[in-house]
Amino acid sequence: MKSSIDRILGVVAASAIALGAGAAAAQDVTLRYAHVGSEGDIQYWYAEQAAERIPEATGGRVAVNVFPNSQLGGVQELIDGVRSGSISMGHHEFASLAQLADNIAVFNAPFIYRDGAHALAATDPQNSAVLQEFNETLTDEGGMRIIGRLFRGARQMTAKQAVYSPDDLAGKPFRGVPLQLWTTMIRGFGAIPTPVEVSELPTALMTGMVIGQENPLTMINANKLYEVQSHVMLTGHMQNVLPVFINESTWEEITPEDQQAILDVLDELAQETYAKASQAEKDLIGELEGKGMTFITPDDGLKLDAFRESVSAEVAKDFPDWKPYIDKIAEIQ
Repeated sequence: MKSSIDRILGVVAASAIALGAGAAAAQDVTLRYAHVGSEGDIQYWYAEQAAERIPEATGGRVAVNVFPNSQLGGVQELIDGVRSGSISMGHHEFASLAQLADNIAVFNAPFIYRDGAHALAATDPQNSAVLQEFNETLTDEGGMRIIGRLFRGARQMTAKQAVYSPDDLAGKPFRGVPLQLWTTMIRGFGAIPTPVEVSELPTALMTGMVIGQENPLTMINANKLYEVQSHVMLTGHMQNVLPVFINESTWEEITPEDQQAILDVLDELAQETYAKASQAEKDLIGELEGKGMTFITPDDGLKLDAFRESVSAEVAKDFPDWKPYIDKIAEIQ
């Protein structure tokens, strides 16, 4: 009798172990991580590092396959894919999520951050109340959430002349990205917004169709704009932070412990992108000076407050709903 009971208990125990093993196996997740960045861009490095570190941090329970350079489609396909779950996660500009969460493009607003460190603090999904508020909307309305961010650097102004204040650009054509936020910002610069595609920018600058433009120093150098522009104004008017987002159903398949491990990995990577972008900017100042460009800073008379006030007034006029968020972001330390 005892041996029969022992056999029954043994079968029950074995079944329980098998069920436990099956449950553990069911927790294994492979994430399809897509983005539009190409090799050489810091966003490409970020995704590759995430794919390497997340499995390490989760004991192999979460794997990541990266699809860079628009392999799974452009920006709209990326957003739609993460929303539907056909793509697990991705990253792009905050403005690309505006279709799912009204006013989230406020994180792209010019002169909203004191510096890159402030930008990272304001977009921290674990600690920023402003970001968390938008995350609730994204989760409810878009079926996704932001779980990280990366820093690509600050955008700076270049021109064929020295520029110290908006008065210096009055009535002059200045290149803008064909989006309302950039049109608003360039009006705040004092200039006439003139849309020009990136591929046509060197020619537009050379011919005088536009007298200036704005971009990170990495782009200014890579596109050889030093050949058609003489001055760089270190306005740092936009701190380029990209949100990293994941499909909500996919996120819920991951255990809380592994979720936290992923959040920690992505935060560590965010800080590293900031350090890399900051060092690259320092290195590029010297490199671009060697190529003939003159840099203008507040020490040289650049009136950052004048630009900030003028641009902020235009943003307030065109995006009146942003003020509460801008005020909250300003309070973040």
